[in-house]
Amino acid sequence: MKLRTPKQIAFISTLVIVLPLAVLYFLIAYLLERDFEIQLLLLFIILASSISYFVISRYIEKFIYSKVKIIYKTIHSFKSQGEKNQLEMSSDVLREVNDDVAEWANEKIKEIKELQSKDDFRKEFVGNLSHELKTPLFSLQGYLETLQDNPNLDTEVRDRFLERALQSSGRLSDLVADLDEISKLESGNVPLQLSRFELITLAKEITESLEKSAGKNCIQLFVKSEPNQEIWVSADRKRIAQVLSNLVVNSINYGQLNGTTKIRFYDMNDTILVEVADNGIGMSKKHLPRLFERFYRVDKSRSRHEGGSGLGLAICKHIIETHNQTISVRSTEEVGSTFAFTLQKA
Repeated sequence: MKLRTPKQIAFISTLVIVLPLAVLYFLIAYLLERDFEIQLLLLFIILASSISYFVISRYIEKFIYSKVKIIYKTIHSFKSQGEKNQLEMSSDVLREVNDDVAEWANEKIKEIKELQSKDDFRKEFVGNLSHELKTPLFSLQGYLETLQDNPNLDTEVRDRFLERALQSSGRLSDLVADLDEISKLESGNVPLQLSRFELITLAKEITESLEKSAGKNCIQLFVKSEPNQEIWVSADRKRIAQVLSNLVVNSINYGQLNGTTKIRFYDMNDTILVEVADNGIGMSKKHLPRLFERFYRVDKSRSRHEGGSGLGLAICKHIIETHNQTISVRSTEEVGSTFAFTLQKA
């Protein structure tokens, strides 16, 4: 429907009111053959049309502007977020209001979609958290109930059940700790302890601490660097150690038998690019955009079997972004994955 201005409405109203009367008067004068009356008719049409147009136009403008002014100012207050806006009465207010309402409606539709997306994410998060908690909790409950119902169990069997119950409770404890960690990172309540440290030394410490775990999957860990090379960066050493550890553990969990995991370094002028690359099972491109989300898993059954909390990569992302740096991933199925992040040079 085409939007009409007050002047257009007044003109149409004038024609509707004056024209029928003029036609009727003209017919009567013509039938009575009174030329003088026809001349008066023309004068009447001009005067009546002018007066009617002026009166109707002013009345409509006053009425419409009084109703629209509040809406117009309200919309502009939303758009400007508190900035003061002057209402130009000489402009085409109705058309401006129409455009503003359309823009406002589009913004609200976008906000609604964003809220729906957040609600879907919340439901998925709660569902994933519930599943993560149930798995070790049910295992722990099962072992304890078995021990309670069978007090005369063989000592070896009892010790094995106690060890598994302890493992399940440890997994629960790790999950709660990771949840607390990521909650603090997201809220910004974890201040960075920036310091200058040597990165290659830290990487070697991480690989040495994880050699036993990697050995169970027959995976070799390497830190690729030049002899006597040193790379100094400015960051939170403890947090970067956490990032490297999470990425290496992830490569071990998804590695191939007799595979390799390599930590490499590249000079990028003001920053150092760190890569953790493996020749494991890899993943398809459809998973990459969501890989750093909490509890997102590519292979749910295998990663749960390995005991991961599903929060490691999300924690890495928040730590690196807290340093005002970037983290990314590239991967190809049956070829391997490479996680890369940057650090500020010291």
